[in-house]
Amino acid sequence: MSRDARRAMVRNQLRARGLRDLRVLAAMQWVPREQFIPPNLSRHAYDDQPISVAAGQTISQPYIVGLMTEALALTHADRVLEIGAGTGYQTAVLALLAREVCAVERLEVLLEPARARLARLGFRNVRWRLGDGAIGWPQTAPFAGVLVAAAAPTLPTALADQLAEGGRLVIPLGSRDEQDLVLVRRRGDRFSERSLGPVRFVPMVSPHAFQSAPR
Repeated sequence: MSRDARRAMVRNQLRARGLRDLRVLAAMQWVPREQFIPPNLSRHAYDDQPISVAAGQTISQPYIVGLMTEALALTHADRVLEIGAGTGYQTAVLALLAREVCAVERLEVLLEPARARLARLGFRNVRWRLGDGAIGWPQTAPFAGVLVAAAAPTLPTALADQLAEGGRLVIPLGSRDEQDLVLVRRRGDRFSERSLGPVRFVPMVSPHAFQSAPR
């Protein structure tokens, strides 16, 4: 049943809305989303909506996961930084596409089960860090891609600094009530931006989220 549901999700929620990257579509058709949400909500795993998980957090709707992933345009040679790993669903999708994922999560109640979950699924190319997502993971930088699953009022300096030359960063920017998903590209010390559309994410909980990079 879950395989049929994943195929339907890819067909009706991703392809139908214009996602075309075959590697991203294949990754999302493979990852068993039902294993990343509370068991009592498993029947909603492939619904076109976000799902509440532990500690007041959410797992994004499939389309947003696909949109953010496709925007990074990852290759098998790339290393990617994920901010706000949550239950590990987005992490798993990224790990199928990149050489290495460095996943940061501020809540241990989410990080430890996510680490165990991905290990059970056979992933060996994910590194985990418990900490402040707005700081990133400078010891492992630079990254070809950075994906941020929490909203910041402006592009955090630390995350921009950890983006490699020519790299891409996807982040929701704005207030709690009004956010825009933004694709950022680095060219030297300058960062260009392109809107990917309105979104609604939980806010980034960090004073460092207010230290903004040049735009």
